[in-house]
Amino acid sequence: MAGDSRTVPRGPSRAAQGDRDLSRPLPATLSWGVLVGFALVLLGALVLAAVPWWVGAWYGGLSIVAFAAYGIDKAAARRGAGRVPERTLHLVDLVGGWPGALAAQQLFRHKTRKRRFRRVFWAGVVGNLLALAAFVVWLGASR
Repeated sequence: MAGDSRTVPRGPSRAAQGDRDLSRPLPATLSWGVLVGFALVLLGALVLAAVPWWVGAWYGGLSIVAFAAYGIDKAAARRGAGRVPERTLHLVDLVGGWPGALAAQQLFRHKTRKRRFRRVFWAGVVGNLLALAAFVVWLGASR
């Protein structure tokens, strides 16, 4: 009715959300920027033979696995069916599937608002990149 000062709820109520710690998603440009930057650096490292070919294949293969896992989880969430455990998603992300996971998060709009999930995800990305950097340094020292 016109003039009614009541507000219309936006999204599920706090009680319906349970203990989910939801927050505003990070800007999509940040995620895509990190993804494009990583792809360019990895491509450059492969072209310059700073890393072996299988490093690119590793990231590519695990990115496909992660993308599929996030897609399956999103579909299950919509249906109310059994979900892919967050621990599994984080493990795939950590071992190198994070580029595919990041793309899936943005394309499916999945796992972008839960603050605890995002913190663990980005910590895994940083950990993975540090491990890759250490590997590259080790390769350079052993040549």
